[in-house]
Amino acid sequence: MSPLSPIPFHWYNGKLIHSQTLELPIDDPGLLYGATVFTTLRVYNQSLEHRLTNWQAHYDRLKFSLQAFDWCEPQQKRLRQGAELLTMHFPILRISVFPDGREWITGRELPKDLTEKQNHGVSATLSLPKYYRSLPDHKTGNYLSAWLAKNSAQKLDIQEAILVDSLGNWLETSTGNLFGWCDGCWWTPLLTMGILPGIMRSQLINYLKQQQPLREEPWTPELVKKMEAIAYCNSVVEIVPIHTVIQPTGSLQYNPHHTCFQKIRRFLLAL
Repeated sequence: MSPLSPIPFHWYNGKLIHSQTLELPIDDPGLLYGATVFTTLRVYNQSLEHRLTNWQAHYDRLKFSLQAFDWCEPQQKRLRQGAELLTMHFPILRISVFPDGREWITGRELPKDLTEKQNHGVSATLSLPKYYRSLPDHKTGNYLSAWLAKNSAQKLDIQEAILVDSLGNWLETSTGNLFGWCDGCWWTPLLTMGILPGIMRSQLINYLKQQQPLREEPWTPELVKKMEAIAYCNSVVEIVPIHTVIQPTGSLQYNPHHTCFQKIRRFLLAL
């Protein structure tokens, strides 16, 4: 908890709640079925207007899912009010919306080891194909499969899990989208493979395509063996290299210090 906020609090349904708990009806669909949509954003310079905070993209993500599910949109002014209040205390906000339009905003700190991971990379393991994400176009409160995949990896002292399909193609990690470098260009899995269209993914694609070729292709077992460097990205961690991927047939090694990451870091620092 930030020194500015010694008392735990969150924003719910238009009110600031000073508590570590949230009271919901026992028949609330958000509680029973994970019937919420959410987005997680990193706040830069305590400002929702900062280009890298990218508030509008996160709001549009929520709106897209709410319209797709025919759910009520939250009161935009009230949602913004709650986000701005928590922005003064937390660098990360998680904004959830219930089917009836209730908004719930929580805050947290950046991972303490984030700089270490960004500089030196993490290890990952392939998850079981059964841990596929439902409704991959949307970030819903039913995140059980990704949570199970990452939890299984962490029990083995491995930081991340890579979700795969029934053919063994790599899709995304439990928390982010994949990028890789080989043959002089960037690669990232196709959205049509059933992965989340991440906001940081979109930002990086738009930038990298201006610099050099970028290929959106299935990450087959043959392709990943050719990769020189790989990483995962999301709006909180930005981009984190993966140095080792453990497979049933043996581990793959990648260069977490590859020069390909320098351009991405310069792009992020410039925003």
